[in-house]
Amino acid sequence: MSSVDVRNSGAVRFLRPALLLVAAGLLGLAAGCQARPLYGSGGTLVSGATGDVTPLSSISVKAVGSRPAQIVRNQLVFLLNGGAKPQATTRYSVGLNVTSETSSAAYVQRTSEDEPTAGAVTMRGAYDITDTTTGQVIRTGSRQVVSSFDVPRQQFSALRAERDAQERAGRELAELLRLAIAQDLSQPAGFGAKSSVSAPIAEVTPRPGNQTRGSIAN
Repeated sequence: MSSVDVRNSGAVRFLRPALLLVAAGLLGLAAGCQARPLYGSGGTLVSGATGDVTPLSSISVKAVGSRPAQIVRNQLVFLLNGGAKPQATTRYSVGLNVTSETSSAAYVQRTSEDEPTAGAVTMRGAYDITDTTTGQVIRTGSRQVVSSFDVPRQQFSALRAERDAQERAGRELAELLRLAIAQDLSQPAGFGAKSSVSAPIAEVTPRPGNQTRGSIAN
């Protein structure tokens, strides 16, 4: 056996106990970590405060005024209740403040002036969660969706494209809000209470011929 082989075999014998110790430590760490599910079965969420399983249908959504906010609220209520009729009495209540803005994303010179050929709808939804038993706001946060759309030359078609983009953005925003609310309620009591959370902007995948970016305003 060469001197190189001797040195290599000695290094292996030296490193083997150290590697075994590292592996044992990692196994111990993994055993100590327990994953807590966000959702239970049958449309429920696991409360981090008590460990109880709370139905998503026990979360109500307060009434809103504007059309964009109504789009978000209707979809959020549908998602929380699985399409069923909302409960009369709920454990939590969610308030929404939805804003929507439309801007031009691209221009082309058709006459003496530049005309927009693409638009963007930016939709933002701020929310607060109230414990109905105490009347206290326990969580706040916000989410935002951007949806782009093509702008036809005909005015009616352009308005229709903008409204469709707003509808898509509203449904996508409701999905993000449902997930955010479930995540908030799965946290331990007092964790992140009344903390405003702003998530990265989510882009809506449009239907062919439309591109939407959005935020809805009251």
